[in-house]
Amino acid sequence: MEISFFSKNIEIFIEEMDALTIAKALRTLDLLVKFSNKLSMPHSKKIERNLFELRIRGKQELRILYCFHKNAIVLLHAFIKKTQKIPQKHILLAKKRLDSLENT
Repeated sequence: MEISFFSKNIEIFIEEMDALTIAKALRTLDLLVKFSNKLSMPHSKKIERNLFELRIRGKQELRILYCFHKNAIVLLHAFIKKTQKIPQKHILLAKKRLDSLENT
């Protein structure tokens, strides 16, 4: 299974992180490719129906919201987690992008 980015901004966001965070993100993305929908805590968590959270722990808590679409893993949105729960605006943005994928 391959990884695709919903938008180039997600790729740029990850590339702008510090070297250690980038390394952790790449390692976690490799795990996602290897284990696909069988990847679970502490690396991945289901948010709802076809929306998942990839959890990159470290000095900066990075979160990538993703889905499975047409035999690919689509990274929908990425952000630095600053609060206990995922802010609703991030979930809504990812759901909007997921809906646009499903309607194409």
